[in-house]
Amino acid sequence: MNSPTADPLAPLLALPGVAEAAETAREALAAVHRHPANRRGWPTTAAESVLRGARASAGVEGASVRLDADSEPDETLASALRVAGELTGESLDRAVAVWTRSPLQELAHLHLLAASGPGVDPGTLGRPRPEPGIAERLQGLAELVTGGTRVAAPVLASVVLGELSGLEPFGSADGIVGRAAFRLVGVSTGLDPHCLGVPEVTFYRDPTLHRSALEGYMTGTEDGVTRWLLHCCSALEAGAREAVSIAEAAGA
Repeated sequence: MNSPTADPLAPLLALPGVAEAAETAREALAAVHRHPANRRGWPTTAAESVLRGARASAGVEGASVRLDADSEPDETLASALRVAGELTGESLDRAVAVWTRSPLQELAHLHLLAASGPGVDPGTLGRPRPEPGIAERLQGLAELVTGGTRVAAPVLASVVLGELSGLEPFGSADGIVGRAAFRLVGVSTGLDPHCLGVPEVTFYRDPTLHRSALEGYMTGTEDGVTRWLLHCCSALEAGAREAVSIAEAAGA
């Protein structure tokens, strides 16, 4: 009798502090969904979360986060805002349905949204770079998303973000695509079903720390991977606090 295939991400939960950090993030996001302002008014607070997340995501890339009429047009911010449109309303429902069935298809769509712009070769949109190993690593990621692991959702989300940001499979706008996928994991797993958290704010407030943690993840060492997972779980927890401030403002 064959034994079940081992969960490839299960060892990550044994890394120091990871299981506890994942549970803390889960509890924080669950509490946000119970906030009175989010019981019926969550579409409004979710829309604000996605907007704040888009601005912060652009900021991670060094772009301006200003949206006022006097600011200069910023293509990176425009890219993040286009992707944000995929994370609200009926578009989010469609995105989650595709993500859970065919993650690579949704990633290609997100890249098309993120990387479209002046001077871009349309033939590169939605297509991974042809370098050896990229297609195989993306396929492995897709298998995790479609049921290849049962680890806590914050851990899976962290791995998805780490792979897409570190591997840079498309060669452009990978961070923006990765942070959108980070949210899609939260919605599709029930970690953050209404997309209320704003984890991008943590990445934006200290981009140097974020890059350092990502570099550690890409080394594949125990210390590097642990640091990245804790960083991402901390961002989810802080994103829940940001969501509370949005809910409080909405309920004022």
